Amino acid sequence: MKIISTEINDLFILEPEVFGDDRGYFFESYNKMKLDSLIGSVYTFVQDNESKSSYGVIRGLHYQLAPFSQAKLVRVLQGKVYDVAVDLRKSSPSFGKWVGVELSDENKRQFLIPKGFAHGFSVLSETAVFAYKCDEYYHPEAEAGIVFNDSSLNINWKVKDEDLNVSSKDGLLSTFEKARMNF
Repeated sequence: MKIISTEINDLFILEPEVFGDDRGYFFESYNKMKLDSLIGSVYTFVQDNESKSSYGVIRGLHYQLAPFSQAKLVRVLQGKVYDVAVDLRKSSPSFGKWVGVELSDENKRQFLIPKGFAHGFSVLSETAVFAYKCDEYYHPEAEAGIVFNDSSLNINWKVKDEDLNVSSKDGLLSTFEKARMNF
């Protein structure tokens, strides 16, 4: 597994070693011991989630407030997405900055998002199946988010405006400036 650092501390792109031949391919999608040794952190994932979405869907930007904040290891099983993480850690030099990465079934990249980040993605293929591991269980009372089109973040979701498909709930999320954060 190759670890690619981003411009934000503790936010990593993971590239697995893929073994392929004319029969198909094999790769190790998760190995706790290897990951912990490579990044010097310990994650204990307790919940796996999966979603399927069509082109133009934007899910996010979501997070859970402390003490139920979640680290996530995300990947695409089918299709292609543009995945975004926004730093909400107030003491971080990159507070309010974001990183986006294309994840697909072809590149098999994963995105490791620590606690204290908002997370979202847009679907760039006809459909996409998205999977993620979380190190904390879902707690609806801790749910929070930032509206996807917040002008202060200025995220380019790589989807034309006329093709955007956002849930009514996500369309009503707070701006970055007004969002509840306790990291």
